[in-house]
Amino acid sequence: MASIRARKDNGLLFFDFRYQGKRYREQTLLNDTKSNRKKMEEVLTKIENDISDGIFDHQKYFPKSNSNHYSSPQRDIAEAVAGTLPISQTAKVSHVQSIIQTTPLFKDFAEKWFDECKIGWRRSYIETMRNTIDKHLLPYFGEKMVSSIRREDILDFRSQLAKVPGRKSQNLSARRINAIILGLRQILNEAADRYNFTTPGQRVKPLKIKRQDIAPFTLDEVISS
Repeated sequence: MASIRARKDNGLLFFDFRYQGKRYREQTLLNDTKSNRKKMEEVLTKIENDISDGIFDHQKYFPKSNSNHYSSPQRDIAEAVAGTLPISQTAKVSHVQSIIQTTPLFKDFAEKWFDECKIGWRRSYIETMRNTIDKHLLPYFGEKMVSSIRREDILDFRSQLAKVPGRKSQNLSARRINAIILGLRQILNEAADRYNFTTPGQRVKPLKIKRQDIAPFTLDEVISS
């Protein structure tokens, strides 16, 4: 099972995972702290998802393992994320952390998106979207990087919404759940455009809404007419 571990000799963290039957241990220059582990777990989650989806590219994450190595700004960033960039051992950890944090947290980007978009909304919609973000989206996605959110996260979030009490002690309706997911997708779509990643909500279909049977007349009224 993939994990984040620390070396016994120097305490630095490394990725430990398997791919195509081979075990990989990829070293970083990060000290063993809660914050560093959290950042690396975000990267490891992306690695595991890529492996599961059959699109994992080892060179993308750990380019120095390629014998035909060449240097470029993009490659240097990828190496720093992987921890393979030959940075001096005395380099500040905060520098490496800033590279790993390649996209903003959902809570920060959602606020930016809301402020940019609300100028074109009606007051009632502003209140509705504010409630959606504060009550539903931030508690679940707030601490995640926008680029780390996956389709399965959205599906899990939606299943949890189905258990949330709505009006009159009933659960949230399919219509309301669809509206919440739509707001989430709009935020992630904008983030994907700005930070160049694939939006995870494009294959999430809305829930079916049951049609209400309209019966303007009772059976007796139909017969008597």
